Amino acid sequence: MLKQRLMTPGPTPVPEETLLELAKPVTFHRSGQFRAILAEVLEDLKYVYCTKNLVLPLTCSGTGAMEAAITSTGVPGDKAICLISGRWGERWRNISKAFGLIPIEITVPYGKSVSPAQLEAALKEHPDAKIVCCTLSETATGARNDIKAFGAILKDKPQILIVDAISGLAVMECRTDDWGVDMCVTGSQKALMLPAGLAFVSVSDKAWKLIDANTQQKSFYFDLKKYRDNLKNNDTPFTPANTLIKALKHSLKMLRAEGIENTWARHARMGKACRAGLSAMNLKLLAEDPVDGLTVAWVPEGVDGTEILTRLEKGYGVKVAGGQDTLKGKIIRVAHMGYMDMFDVLTAVSAIEMVLVEMGHKLEPGAGIAAAQKSLTSGIKAKA
Repeated sequence: MLKQRLMTPGPTPVPEETLLELAKPVTFHRSGQFRAILAEVLEDLKYVYCTKNLVLPLTCSGTGAMEAAITSTGVPGDKAICLISGRWGERWRNISKAFGLIPIEITVPYGKSVSPAQLEAALKEHPDAKIVCCTLSETATGARNDIKAFGAILKDKPQILIVDAISGLAVMECRTDDWGVDMCVTGSQKALMLPAGLAFVSVSDKAWKLIDANTQQKSFYFDLKKYRDNLKNNDTPFTPANTLIKALKHSLKMLRAEGIENTWARHARMGKACRAGLSAMNLKLLAEDPVDGLTVAWVPEGVDGTEILTRLEKGYGVKVAGGQDTLKGKIIRVAHMGYMDMFDVLTAVSAIEMVLVEMGHKLEPGAGIAAAQKSLTSGIKAKA
């Protein structure tokens, strides 16, 4: 028997208590009981978001919430500055194009992060832009963007800041209100520790002014004004994924019990250890300023990247992700977000090390696991 370990950057493992809730009989979603649960879940989400603003629940994937953010604030012909550091930054551009907005593309090579200076230059060149779209944690490359700096730049400007925090929220620091994030999007299948099917977007007063002024709304299901109006009675305009919302209650209580800053610290510790482990195996990391929820490394020259994934899963029960599009077969992506701890990281590092030895990659056996464990034990004080 081989125990399976899911270490992909979505979906991620789901806590047992949350899974048990999903096993319960389905209940009616237009009831006082469900409205009370929804209100509690959205209040706990505000804690995770670090916001006092309304958080809207959508039954869709994270991309649906991204689309909702674009269609509620922009109309054909509007300029959207898209800060692109990978595939998910590219998605902001593609959604904008699909709805007739004019994307102003600020693109950096994979592995790099968009600099605040690049945003300032784009705003200077396009002062008539209406929105700025960016990514907190670029899941395709593992690169981090400086959302705090972006928010400071836009603080006294008319443009709103829309952030994809799908693989970053509840992983790394994201202070929505303090950083001036006007719309922050996330999905349920990452660090919120739930199956896919729910997405959320927080909306600031500045963003609501833009949304309310939009008389050319091009969406029906994703009209955020409908969600705001229904939430006055703790309800949704359309059928919600009520079983997922009830289950999310348990995952959010876990995050509140841990404390959001402790959650950020746990992920930072795991990320540092995983990077140390892979680097000690003579693997080159892709991101210059890496995120904490996943580690992305180049596949060694002469090694089949697809075969690494196959051997990890079939031989060791460890499921990690490969690259997408132009990075397919060239990188491996090891997630350590959500319902994971340091021992999951040690397991993944150990399995990757054994597979690479099998495939003839030159490394010192045990170097990776030793480096990861050394990282994890640094700062630990001996107990009497």
